Amino acid sequence: MRNFFKKIAKRKLWAGIAALALMVAGYFGYRYFSGGGGETAYVTEAVKRGMITVSVSGSGQVSASNQLDVKSKVSGDAVYVAPVEGREIGASALIIQLDARDAEKAVRDAGVNLESARIALEKLRGPAGAAVPRNKQNAEDDLKKAYDDGFTAVSNAFLDLPAAITGLKEVLFGMHFSGSQSNMNYYADAVKNYDLRSLDYKDSANASYQKARAAYDKNFDDYRVSGREAKRAEIETLIDETYGAAINLSDAVKFANNFIQFYKDRLTERDLKPNSLADTHLSQLDAYTDKTNTHIAALLNIKNQIKNYKDAVSNADLDVKTQELAVRQRENALLDAKEKLSDYFVSAPFAGLVAKVNVKKGDAVSPSLVAATLITRQKVAEISLNEVDMAKIKVGQKATLTFDAVPGLAIAGEVASIDSVGEISQGVVTYMVKIAFDGEPARPAGGDERIKPSMSVSAAIITDVKSGALIVPNSAVKQEGGASYVEIMSWGAAAPRRQNVEVGLSNDSDTEIISGLNDSDAVVTRVVTSGVSETETARQNSSFRIPGLPGQGGGGVRIQR
Repeated sequence: MRNFFKKIAKRKLWAGIAALALMVAGYFGYRYFSGGGGETAYVTEAVKRGMITVSVSGSGQVSASNQLDVKSKVSGDAVYVAPVEGREIGASALIIQLDARDAEKAVRDAGVNLESARIALEKLRGPAGAAVPRNKQNAEDDLKKAYDDGFTAVSNAFLDLPAAITGLKEVLFGMHFSGSQSNMNYYADAVKNYDLRSLDYKDSANASYQKARAAYDKNFDDYRVSGREAKRAEIETLIDETYGAAINLSDAVKFANNFIQFYKDRLTERDLKPNSLADTHLSQLDAYTDKTNTHIAALLNIKNQIKNYKDAVSNADLDVKTQELAVRQRENALLDAKEKLSDYFVSAPFAGLVAKVNVKKGDAVSPSLVAATLITRQKVAEISLNEVDMAKIKVGQKATLTFDAVPGLAIAGEVASIDSVGEISQGVVTYMVKIAFDGEPARPAGGDERIKPSMSVSAAIITDVKSGALIVPNSAVKQEGGASYVEIMSWGAAAPRRQNVEVGLSNDSDTEIISGLNDSDAVVTRVVTSGVSETETARQNSSFRIPGLPGQGGGGVRIQR
């Protein structure tokens, strides 16, 4: 009975496995035949040019008082105080002037540096309208002369190398000591009974000569069929070849010199007199060494000149671009210096009544000191910003103000003052920014008396604007390893290709592309796979997006099967 139940249980197990297998096969079969294998659609959008605006947002209230504190942006001693207390003054009217001698010097220095950079750029570019920049033309001329000098150096080498290679052969293989024995064998046999190393010296001298002879013969054959008007690549090869042949010949002369000197030393240490021809041979070898080394130095110098001038030609355009960048940097430095100089002149941000001037001539003024109090007829909004956003704000920046109580109303404004000291509440630092109404609403036209003190107000302060920028949706820009890239869908391609880019300004919807894209490109903003919900697809792609930047739809759709 027990075996009977075991058999039943075993059969049920196998039946369950078979049923599960059928279910899995059926599911994947359905997916296959119903097209569930998946079609991938790439949603694209064309790159566009336009204006990109970056702003900082904050909220606050319309101030019950139109009183503004006027402060200096820099520290210094007051050298002039305008007699304006109790008087009406216009916007930008001077109230206090600080000692600006250092700032004025900085402006002069920045101007001189800019002029120096412009002169350097002019030297590189050459006269206006030149087809080729002057620095590139100079490098081309130098390179042409270097090739000409190189062929001359080769020709000069072949005035001496033939005599040197022939003379070396005569020193080693001539029969100056015996009519039946070469000089090389004579030197080796004369001392081999004292030191068997003489045979090694002979073999080294012979091998180095054979190597030098082979290099020389090939080099001479190439030189005979070449000329000064040969192609640059041929001349460069000939220079390299001649340099190598001269090196080999110099080494061969050195080995021969060592061999004969070894012969002399072994005899001298035994009080035996070497044959006087040995000194003659050594003198000849010394002369060959001097000549070959002279040509080696000349050829090496030419090789280096050609390399340097080729690099100069290649880098000429880059040198111009680098100097153009230096000019722009000096221009920015001059603008910064002038802007810094203007900070030494404390002026009224808006027209109004000067209620109080708190500075006398000679007083030390700092950014924390209220230099003057101005009462303006314009309304003022007090906006609270955190310390991160605060670092981007400057007096004079434009802003747009909107009001919960008056839907559809937007009023232009301008940053009038910024608190120099923040307030800390529960570990959070906030700064108060005062924005003065321009008095003319952005829409609708005309004034609006519905704006009352203490009304809630939201402000968008524009911190940066660039027109004519190359712009893509934020959803198109992805990051990996600290680098930014987009995916470009080319016409007729089954899948997009990756393109690294350099990004610039960005806001909540768009990103500026500084380099890496063209106006005609189409970038992938979203990937949709059939059979997968849009939410799931977005989740799969989210790891590649820049955190905090929402995706943008629209554009074309490409389908990959």
